[in-house]
Amino acid sequence: RSAQEMKHMENVSSLLQGSSPGEYQRPDPKSEREAVAAPGEQPWEMIMDKKHFKLWRRPIEGTHLYQYRVFGSYTDVTPRQFFNVQLDTEYRKKWDSLVIKLDVIERDLTTGSEVIHWVTHFPYPMYSRDYVYVRRYSVDKENNLMVLVSRAVEHPSVPEDPEYVRVRTYESQMVIRPHKTFDENGFDYLLTYSDNPQTVFPRYCVSWMVSSGMPDFLEKLHTAALKAKKMEIEVRDYMSAKPIESGGEGKASMAAAEHKSDGTCSPAQLEYA
Repeated sequence: RSAQEMKHMENVSSLLQGSSPGEYQRPDPKSEREAVAAPGEQPWEMIMDKKHFKLWRRPIEGTHLYQYRVFGSYTDVTPRQFFNVQLDTEYRKKWDSLVIKLDVIERDLTTGSEVIHWVTHFPYPMYSRDYVYVRRYSVDKENNLMVLVSRAVEHPSVPEDPEYVRVRTYESQMVIRPHKTFDENGFDYLLTYSDNPQTVFPRYCVSWMVSSGMPDFLEKLHTAALKAKKMEIEVRDYMSAKPIESGGEGKASMAAAEHKSDGTCSPAQLEYA
């Protein structure tokens, strides 16, 4: 499905190339709006058209929330570095100033799925939000694609903290397609995202926060990837991570997975790039 959505957005992008870039540009023709949606889907509304990306949104039926979609390109960083920088939680603590806490709670050694606890600042005067979510990634070399998906979950190790507002509805999907290879500069990406920040602010206020916050986050992510590319920082290479080879249950606490006492390299340990 990720490959199909990416192909569809590439076709839409080539269709929209003729439009002149301008912030908050909304295409008037109905056919152009509906082109962003796959057949049978609710149409998307463009709310931002920048040099490196386009941002759309559409209402989530039965709620006061929106789903967002970003399609963009970079030509000065490799897909591998962009992918790794998103996954490396330790590095994100350094480049994302909004992070209060970001920890891997549990890792499934068979699939590579990870449960993450993320606490982030929200704009004043709102309380900080915390997310517990599971993420899984896949590198499809045959179709030249990288996919990272996340969704909110419950986990007994992370009960609610009265200091934060728990976000229980959250989904994110990032698809990356290299222009050439995973290790050469240049790629397109498609980010589809929705969450319920559980705020009492009107929908247009939440929409404004996402519309202004999304470009800022993407720019910080891009800058962090550039720094990693220049070897200013060491980033885990998730593409080289190998699945578990033993016949165990496939799950481990982080203490068991990352602190083996026998001195051997456990499957949970990752190489660096």
